[in-house]
Order: sequence, then structure tokens, then C-alpha cells
Amino acid sequence: MTSGTTDIANGPLDVICLGRAAVDFYGNQIGSRLEDTGSFARYLGGSSANIAFGCARQGLKSAMLTRVGDEHMGRFVREELARGGVDVSHVVTDPDRFTGLVVLGIKDKDTFPLIFFRNDCADMAIEASDFSADFIASSKSLLITGTHFSTPGTYSTSLKAIEHARAAGVRVIVDIDYRPVLWGLTGLGDGETRFIDSQSVSAHLQTIWPECDLIVGTEDEMHIAGGNTDTIAALRHIRSLSDATLVLKLGERGCVVLDGEVPASLDEVTIFSGPEIEVLNVLGAGDAFMSGFLRGWLRNENHETSAAYANACGALVVSRHGCSPAIPTDEELDHYMRHAPQIPRPDLDNELNYLHRVTTRQPASWPEIHALAFDHRRQLVEMAQRAGAELQRIATLKRLMVRAIERSVDAVGANGTVGAIIDDTFGQDALNDVTGRGWWIARPAELSGSRPLELEGGRSIGDRLRSWPLEHIVKCLMVYGLDDDTMLRLQQERQVKELYQACCSSGHELLLEILPPAGAVVDDDTCASVLARLYNLEIRPDWWKLPMMSRAAWRNVSDQISRRAPHCRGVVILGMDAPANALRAGFNACAGFDICKGFTIGRTIFARPGRQWLAGEIDDEALIESVARNYVELIDYWRDRKAG
Repeated sequence: MTSGTTDIANGPLDVICLGRAAVDFYGNQIGSRLEDTGSFARYLGGSSANIAFGCARQGLKSAMLTRVGDEHMGRFVREELARGGVDVSHVVTDPDRFTGLVVLGIKDKDTFPLIFFRNDCADMAIEASDFSADFIASSKSLLITGTHFSTPGTYSTSLKAIEHARAAGVRVIVDIDYRPVLWGLTGLGDGETRFIDSQSVSAHLQTIWPECDLIVGTEDEMHIAGGNTDTIAALRHIRSLSDATLVLKLGERGCVVLDGEVPASLDEVTIFSGPEIEVLNVLGAGDAFMSGFLRGWLRNENHETSAAYANACGALVVSRHGCSPAIPTDEELDHYMRHAPQIPRPDLDNELNYLHRVTTRQPASWPEIHALAFDHRRQLVEMAQRAGAELQRIATLKRLMVRAIERSVDAVGANGTVGAIIDDTFGQDALNDVTGRGWWIARPAELSGSRPLELEGGRSIGDRLRSWPLEHIVKCLMVYGLDDDTMLRLQQERQVKELYQACCSSGHELLLEILPPAGAVVDDDTCASVLARLYNLEIRPDWWKLPMMSRAAWRNVSDQISRRAPHCRGVVILGMDAPANALRAGFNACAGFDICKGFTIGRTIFARPGRQWLAGEIDDEALIESVARNYVELIDYWRDRKAG
């Protein structure tokens, strides 16, 4: 067996989650039978993995203890957990089993046809040899979900983890997470049934309760845990076995937290109520609830606060598609809790959705961007025609420029900050070459040279984006001025707002490039005023691509972005075929402004060698060497920039 290499960072963990780690395929068609579903969205799944992921989003240090298959879905689970900030050092790769899969639909808010594909899956093969006592002791808590008590092997392994936890004073948490189908109590096609009474299951689970510090479940789950379909009787029986804090989830009514004696009636306890929202589907709310509750409980906050976090997390997830991707970040949750009475429909609230979008982006930040821009279409067609070259040569040219970037990475050690802007008109092969390598990649959406702005492929940009990898940043160039003819300006604003909304829906980041119209009067306030206008229209790109400016203009731009969109990724500088010495001066002008992340420059780097290559005057190697040399020179200029 093999595991990942990520070390436990910055000291002790808050929670280790042992249990299911899978892939969820959620039907995209709401209200449809699963038989009629036409397409699916893929998400991280499995209750334990969702909780580990959600805890990380809530600012806790979480780790996942599980197995995944040695295949694409297993790698997806590991990478998605790691991207979410979860320690994956104990996500073990099982070469003999597949990662578990779940296929589900959303028929209505309470009905979700669901099929588990978990026959001898990887996470159910976890063994005590997959972890050590020291690893368990490195955490404040150990969380196990109910499915991992359902077979002799997982039960034994879970008991060993609990033994290590008790010996080290680590708190033990169980999310009952009762799924009858995973206990063999229903047919394989009945994954959606949440409760079947079984005294054998109840007796089996009750061997665990004396070891627990926290037990969490719905009323149905407390019924199976306590061996009684009367909620109070079930809770009292659990209490007779355990001194654990009991958290009873009551759905839209909220939750109850019980320490000490269980009262004679739920009327005698405080119900911590949650926000009132419109429900899309209840699936996944429990994992989000647990993530929120642990944010408070593991930090020794009072039950009211922990329950408030939990209820709000659950409320947000039931209003959204999916489970793990719908779980809020701590910043997003805090905003929602301050404004919940004014947000009956979280799925429609612009500010909340914006916060969810920008606080869950991966990677979380880019330190610098050194991007070679060769998304040129019209200009390269003209260059090829002047050189007497066939247009098919442009695609080869773009692939050679990828090789020039590769050579530059080795030369300057810029891995992790290199990037490219490449079109799919002539550059699809080049895009395929760079995708999946961790580069910063942008891809144009605009029809080259259009004013008013038009998008390639027509108005249905959302359909087009569905085929783009999520790591591709959508780049759009708009020639725009506040003094434009009113109808022209409004048309362009409508188009770019539609593009921004399409990116929000698809999950792609947006790079908006702004150029002033030819002959326009530009001063130190011009660019900042343009940004203010677009922000007023609720267009908040992840990136801006802007021309070189004076230091005063950069100060105005920086101030505007910090006030209106503090989560903006940053600004990259365009070149417009300027000579290298002019670019160096432009780089110096933006030095000291943190919002300026780097450059995306093309013709300054490749125009001359590109013309020579198209004309047959130099060979492939000479082109690569010349482009790489020019690219490295600009990277050096950027790194050496000095204010003033």
C-alpha cells in the first residue's frame, strides 16, 4: 500500500476523520427521476471525507484516514482533499480495489434516488496497519462515521483507532450516519432509505458508545443507536451507556445538545433553531452540520455557538447542489450568520455566492504570474500571410512557444509562476500540452477584434464553457471607455456581465482585460473609474489585465480594488508590442503595489522570431531559443523592478 507524502503541518491536528471517501455523481436535472437524468456533476463524496473537507473550510486542521483505489477517481479524491487543505498523509492507495462511487439525483427537497457502488471498495479495506498510535495522538479528536462499524474488518480497525485515541486522551466522535443499505438491510438499489429498525445493528453500535465523547445523529439515527423508535427512550438508553455529549439533529427545526441526564420530554430542552431558508435538497446537510459544530466544539465554545455554526452550515448546503463543494468557508459562514434574516434564498444572494466563489478558489493564491501570451488570432493570420506561410503553421508555432516556456522554467526556476494565454482557434494542441501541469492558463472568449464586444461561438457562452477545463481562466478583452457612445457602452457592459455570470455558474475564473479606445484621453483616474463602473454593475472579475500606468494611476487602481473586491486575485500587465525597455519602465511603475501580480506579454517576446520562423528563415530550435531568451529577460525585469 502507498500513501501520500503531505506531512502534518504546523503542529497537532484538530480532527482525524476515519471512514468513507468516495466520488459523488450528482444529477444536474432537478426534479428528474434518476432514470431520466441526462448529465451529472462530479464531487468529492463519502461522509468522513466531506466532514474532513468541511472542517478544513471552517479553519480547522483536519486529516483523512482512509483508502482509495489506484485509479483516476482515487487520485481525484486525494487531490480534492489536498486542495481543500486536508492532510492526506494517511490516505492510502489500495492497488486491488476501486474507489467507492455514488450516483444520485434530486427529485424534490426530500427525495433523492441514490445508488451506492461500494462492493469491496477501497475505504472498506482499511486496516490498523494503515496508521500508528502516534498519528492518532497527533490530533485533538478522532471522528468515525457509522458505516465503518458495519463489517468485521472496519469494526476491528475502528476499535484500534479508538484504543489509540483513548490512550492518548484524544476525544472520540461518532457521526452515526446510518445508511441501511450499507448494513445489508435493503436491496442494492434502495440507497435513499434512511431508516430500517434492526436490533442487531443497534446492539452492535452500542458496543461503541462507552468510548465516545460526542455522538451526533438525526432522530432516526438516534433510534437505531438507542434501539428504540421513541426518541427520548433511545437517548436515555445511549446515556446509560455513555457520558458523551449527545447532539440530536432536528432538520429545519435546528438541534438539541445534551450533557448529563436526558429529560422526560424534548419540551424540556433548549432547541437551538437554525435559519429559515428554502430547501433544494437535504442530502449532505449532515456532513456540513458536523463541520460547523466541530468548529465550535473543538475550540471549547459554548453549545449555543457550536449549534449556530452547525445549523447555518447545514442551511447553506441544503440550498445548493452537491455536498462538499457547497460547504461554506469560515468567512462565508460568518457573513451569512450576520445577515441570515435578510437571506431567505442563499442560492440567489449575490454577496453570499460571491464570497463562496472567491474563498473556495484553488489554488488559494498565486505569488507571481509570468505569462507568455500567444492567444493572438487575427495578428498571427496577418503575420503568416505576409510571410507567405500556410495558416496551419500557426498551430505548430504555438506548440513551439510552449516548448520555449518549458525551457525557461528550467532556466529561471519559475515553476509555479509560469503561465500562458492560448486560444483554441489555432492553439488547441498547445492548450492540451499545458493543461494539468499546474501552470497559470488563460484562454480567450472574445471574438478577436470585436467592438462592440462579441464572444466566440455566439451568445451561448455557458454551453461553450462546459467543455473547458476548470483550470482554464476565461480571458476577455474589451476596448471600453466611460465616454463611449451610450448604446455601445451598455451593449458591452451587458455582454461582459453575461460572461461573468456564466463563469460564476461554470466555476471558471474570469480575467477581464480593459483597453482604452484609440485616441481616448487617459489620466491617472481613468482606469480606476472604469473599474468602479464595472464593480457597480456587480461584475467582479478574479483577475484584471491592464495596460502600463503611472504610479499615481496604480495607486488609484489598487485602492479601488482593495475597497470593492478585496478577494481579487490580482492585476497582470499587458504589453501591446512595447519594446523591452518600455516594459521595464512600466514594471518599475507598479513596484510596491501588491495587487500587481505579474505580466501577460506576447508580441514583445515572440513577434520577431515568430515572423522569421513563419518565413522559413530560422528553424524550430532557433525559434524556441529566441523566445525563451526574450521571456527570461522579461522575468528578470519583473523580479528586479524598483519603485521610482
